[in-house]
Amino acid sequence: MSSNINPYEHCKIVCNPDGSITRHLRIPTIKANHVACPGDPVLSKDFTLNAKKKTRIRVYMPTTKLTSNDGDTRIPIIFFYHSNGWIQLNWDSIFTNLHCSKLALEVPAIVVNVEYRLAPENRIPAQYEDAMDAILWVREHALDPNGEQWIRDYGDISSCYQYGSGNGGNIAFFVALKAAEMELQPLRIVGNIMNQPMFGGMQRTNSELMNPMDEVAPLCALDLAWELSLPEGEDRDHWYSNPMVEGPHTSAISKIGSCLVIGFCGDPMIDRQQDFAQMLVSHGVRIDGRFDIVGFHAIDVINPKMALFGIIKDFILRNQP
Repeated sequence: MSSNINPYEHCKIVCNPDGSITRHLRIPTIKANHVACPGDPVLSKDFTLNAKKKTRIRVYMPTTKLTSNDGDTRIPIIFFYHSNGWIQLNWDSIFTNLHCSKLALEVPAIVVNVEYRLAPENRIPAQYEDAMDAILWVREHALDPNGEQWIRDYGDISSCYQYGSGNGGNIAFFVALKAAEMELQPLRIVGNIMNQPMFGGMQRTNSELMNPMDEVAPLCALDLAWELSLPEGEDRDHWYSNPMVEGPHTSAISKIGSCLVIGFCGDPMIDRQQDFAQMLVSHGVRIDGRFDIVGFHAIDVINPKMALFGIIKDFILRNQP
């Protein structure tokens, strides 16, 4: 399909001879805030996840929990995987920080924002591995008498959720499959929240054909993102991109926890998201599908005041153990 959009310019990247990319997109970042000042609703701390991989996590904690008297009441833990099309720096951006802070406050919950490695320098499944590292980190600190206090004293590891946007939704799905086949007790992944999850395929869908030059996610940019992130030599019908195909993941689908899938009809990937939701149903997964006729890809970034957090909070409350 022809397009007058240059995907490299759209993504603000330049490919280097060694296979890496130079990223020219600059999003303002914000540092963690672990010292409470009057009026701070949420605190945050940074931790090294894996020094060799150069990955980190940022943990968010609502201050209301730290100052309350209900010491025996623990709150859910949400693993958050930000949206970056697999290739962009976005972990500590002001947008991700605002989203995680609001999530921690609204639910309320402890939010673990995972800095996963970027493609093409680190292709899928590196991102799935980093997300699993974060889950294991939380389990370790919850069970360690000398572990991180917020996790050890306030987190309910029997009530954990994964939440990802865009390609982060893709991460949440594939990590849920991995977690379902691991012995993680007493940690339990109760639910998975996939907001406009990023999936692909070689055969174009109707929504893709209707929105090939979408301002946020044009098809050429989506194709480039998959080209740079999938294992070398694989196309968009690899199961990492297209979970509708049979693959080693298929047998584990029925074992994952409840899923919330959110989509908007202006998103070129909406057909894939709806097909994905139907596929989950066919495997017996409990699913809450929220597909709005009004909206577009990444609408929650442009309009952070939308009702997204209410939907997520409701899903979590309904799935509490």
